Amino acid sequence: MSIQKPKGTQDLLPGEIEKWQYVENKARELCRRFNYKEIRTPVFESTELFQRGVGETTDIVEKEMYTFVDKGDRSMSLRPEGTAGVVRSYVENKLYGEPDVTKLYYIGPMFRYEQPQAGRYRQFHQFGIEAFGAVDPGIDAEVIALGYTFYKELGLKDVVVEINSVGTPSVRASYREHIQRFFAPVKDQLCKDCQSRYDRNPMRILDCKIDQKFCEGAPTITEHLDEECTVHFQAVQDYLTAMEIPYRLNPRLVRGLDYYTHTAFEYKAGGIGAIDTIGGGGRYNGLVGQIAGGNNDKPGVGLGLGMERILLVLAAQGVEIPAAKPLDVYLIGLGEAADKECVRLLQQVRLAGLSGEKDYLSRKMKAQMKSADRQAAAFVAILGDDELARGEISVKSMLTGEQETLPLSGFVQTLADRIRNV
Repeated sequence: MSIQKPKGTQDLLPGEIEKWQYVENKARELCRRFNYKEIRTPVFESTELFQRGVGETTDIVEKEMYTFVDKGDRSMSLRPEGTAGVVRSYVENKLYGEPDVTKLYYIGPMFRYEQPQAGRYRQFHQFGIEAFGAVDPGIDAEVIALGYTFYKELGLKDVVVEINSVGTPSVRASYREHIQRFFAPVKDQLCKDCQSRYDRNPMRILDCKIDQKFCEGAPTITEHLDEECTVHFQAVQDYLTAMEIPYRLNPRLVRGLDYYTHTAFEYKAGGIGAIDTIGGGGRYNGLVGQIAGGNNDKPGVGLGLGMERILLVLAAQGVEIPAAKPLDVYLIGLGEAADKECVRLLQQVRLAGLSGEKDYLSRKMKAQMKSADRQAAAFVAILGDDELARGEISVKSMLTGEQETLPLSGFVQTLADRIRNV
C-alpha cells in the first residue's frame, strides 16, 4: 500500500497553487501599502510559549496542539497560531527598542489537531499582522481596515465585520461573577467542555456552539465596561465610521484565545456553511510582558485570516482569480545541431526575463506542438538544421496562427519586445 498524506492535510498542486500565490501576493502588496514588514518565525516553538501566550484553558492548548518531546527532552509544539511566535521574536530580538510602532506581517502554516471539515485542516495557513507599541484605538481600526480591504480587493462580497470589547482583566474579573451567576442554574446541563469552563473561563461558554440555547439573556460584557474601556471602544467605532468600514456590534463575540483585551473582532462571509468566520483578531495589551516574563510590556493588536477559508469563499461566490501568466515561448529543435542550439536559446530567453520551455522526451514535431498548446505558450519557435545554417528561426503566434522568419541573432530581443507589448 502506498504512503498517503496525513489526515487533515492537502497537497497544493500546479493549477491550484497559482490561486494561493495570487492571494498571498495580494496580502504582501497590501501590507506594503499599510507599511507592515514581513517576519518569519519557526513552525515549532517551546510548548511553554503557547501555554503562556495562548492560554492553558483554551481548547487549542488543552486539546489541539501537536506536542512532542525532542531529543534534548524538551517539550516542543507545532505552532497552532501566529501571534505568540511573533511576540516571542519581538521580545527576543528587542524590537521594542524601536522608536516607532513596530508593524509586522506573516504568511505560513499552522497546526491544530481537530476534526477536518470544510475550510478547516490540521495543517492550515494564515495571513496575519501584528502592531506593537501603541494604545491608540486608531491602530485597532487600522488593523480591522486592513483585513476588510484585503477581502474587498480580492473580490469577496457581503463581508461583515463584527466587533466587541472584551474589556481588561479587571473588568473581566467582575464580569466573571455575573456570568457564573447566570449559568449556575443550568451548569449541570452544559456540555462537558463548558462545565469545565464554568470555573476556569466562563466567558468561553458564550462562544460554545453546543450550548447557545442556554446563552439567551446572558449578561454581556459591554454592560460592565469601565470608563476606560468604553472610551476606547467608542473611539474604535468612530475611526471605522470615518474610514467607511461597515461594522456591526456583537456583544457576545468572544475570541477563542485568552490574551485579548479591549477590541475583539471577526470577519463573517457566506458560502462556506454554518462556520462562517473567515478571520479575526483583537488587541492584546499585556501579552508581550507575559511572554517576556513580566518585563518590557508593550501594547499590541493584530489579526489572523485563514487562507483556506478565503479560497473556499472565493470559489463559493464565483469570484474569478486571474489566470497565471502563460508560457511565453516553446522552442522546438529539429535536428541534433538545432536541438543543442535551442538549449542555448532557452537559457537566453530565461535570462531576458521570459518564460520558456523545450522538449526533453525526443518527441516528433506534432507531439511537441501539442505540448506547447497544452502549456498555453504564446509563441512557438521552430529551428531546424537548415535554418540554423542560415542564421534564421521560424516563430509562430499561437493566438493568431501567423508565422514569420526572424534573424537568429536578434530573436530573443525581438521576442521580448513582442511579449511585453501584447
